Amino acid sequence: MLPYTTGVELGFVWERQTTSVKISGNLSIVDARAVLVSAVVGTFAPVRLAFAWTKVDTVPLILGQINFFLEFDVCFFRSRQHFEIRQAQRTQ
Repeated sequence: MLPYTTGVELGFVWERQTTSVKISGNLSIVDARAVLVSAVVGTFAPVRLAFAWTKVDTVPLILGQINFFLEFDVCFFRSRQHFEIRQAQRTQ
């Protein structure tokens, strides 16, 4: 999820984004469009991340909804309140 103002700050123009995205749950009434962002996470090489860019600012920036977990392996250690991110290893 990408809030509207964040998308505008990244240079996106709502009217130029033609691929609609259906959001479920309590945001199902919010319009959203698919956008691709080149992003750097920590010290890893840049990756292309897909987001559902929403027409509202009341949503948080959420990684993982579309392809973040395809690009990165994330290990959560709840008891230590800690997580680790590693670039996903591609297998062929």
